[in-house]
Amino acid sequence: MEMNEATRNFVRQHADDDVRKLALRGSTDGVDLTVALQQIQGRQAARKKLPSWASQEDILYPPHLNMEQCSSEQTARYKAGICAHQPASTTLVDLTGGFGVDFAFMSEAFDEATYVERNSELFAISSANMKILAPKAKCLNEDGLEVLHRLDHVSMIFMDPARRDSHGGRTYGISDCTPNVLEIKDELLQKADVVMLKLSPMLDWHKAISDLGEQYIKEVHIVSVQNECKELLIVMQQQPAEPLTVYCVNDDSVFSYRPSPISSNHISHLSSLIYLYEPNASIMKAGCFAEVEQAFGVSQLAPNSHLFASEQAIADFPGRKFRVTAVTSMNKQDLKQALKDIRQANITVRNFPMSVADLRKRLKISEGGNDYIFATTLTEGKKVLIICQHL
Repeated sequence: MEMNEATRNFVRQHADDDVRKLALRGSTDGVDLTVALQQIQGRQAARKKLPSWASQEDILYPPHLNMEQCSSEQTARYKAGICAHQPASTTLVDLTGGFGVDFAFMSEAFDEATYVERNSELFAISSANMKILAPKAKCLNEDGLEVLHRLDHVSMIFMDPARRDSHGGRTYGISDCTPNVLEIKDELLQKADVVMLKLSPMLDWHKAISDLGEQYIKEVHIVSVQNECKELLIVMQQQPAEPLTVYCVNDDSVFSYRPSPISSNHISHLSSLIYLYEPNASIMKAGCFAEVEQAFGVSQLAPNSHLFASEQAIADFPGRKFRVTAVTSMNKQDLKQALKDIRQANITVRNFPMSVADLRKRLKISEGGNDYIFATTLTEGKKVLIICQHL
């Protein structure tokens, strides 16, 4: 993709303008309006998603769907960190390059790197960007599978299989993605020291590693941004040197563990436990509740509540932290006493037979404020409200 000077000037002049309003104004002499609007919209999105790219004027941006689907700078930098810790990081091949965000950041950890993208229009944009972002990279406008078949042995292969079917609908299973990694797994492992797969955060990671073969899985990374699960990364190699490690990541918080049979400690009352903890999205996705108990010295309220409590405040717990101010049953008189000074609160239900809306209506409490109410069920089946202040 190329822009003439008139189009470049238009993009500069209207960098902060509403794209929809610009479109209604119609074309301007010498300006390719379609290209200009795509660049303005892309750069505006990049300010939040790819801030270091947005600061560079010569970076080109793809259509909205590609911008929507590409990794954020934060998650791309995390993947670059994984690459930096792999042994013998000399050659990278990204077989599903896309807009190239992951590739650009990951390539910094390697002596040589090859970007592969079969879509010609997307390739034209991304390969032009690589001249700025990864000038040593080799860029191939080819089908990733064809490149794989003729590939010599490399240090790492990265793949982000397409998670949309031919009708544009989302798919989540490994076998439903394009390409089907299960069909080429053996070849991937033969041709690379390490294979990293980026999969849907909706995928059951236990089933994913079972499908791929547990003996090949070195690491599982569950990556969340601002407590929203964004990516599931699976790192594979022919013969993992150590047992599987799972990393639960939420922004700068990382909790890692090696899955093993651990029994949980569920409590039946809250009289002496005055701190409450709600795990972050990656911990919830991993389901590593017993491991969290063991690592932080906390106790689960009940098997299906996924809330924890302790006598002492734990500053580095991977999730939200609260100080308990009161615990009440659902008895009308108990509720009246416990909630007498509360007119608004943030309500969460966990393993509880009412929705937030229904509970809020029953309690006659509006949304917001500094109080937090967790409605949950204890081990013996008792329904309680835990009233807290955020730490």
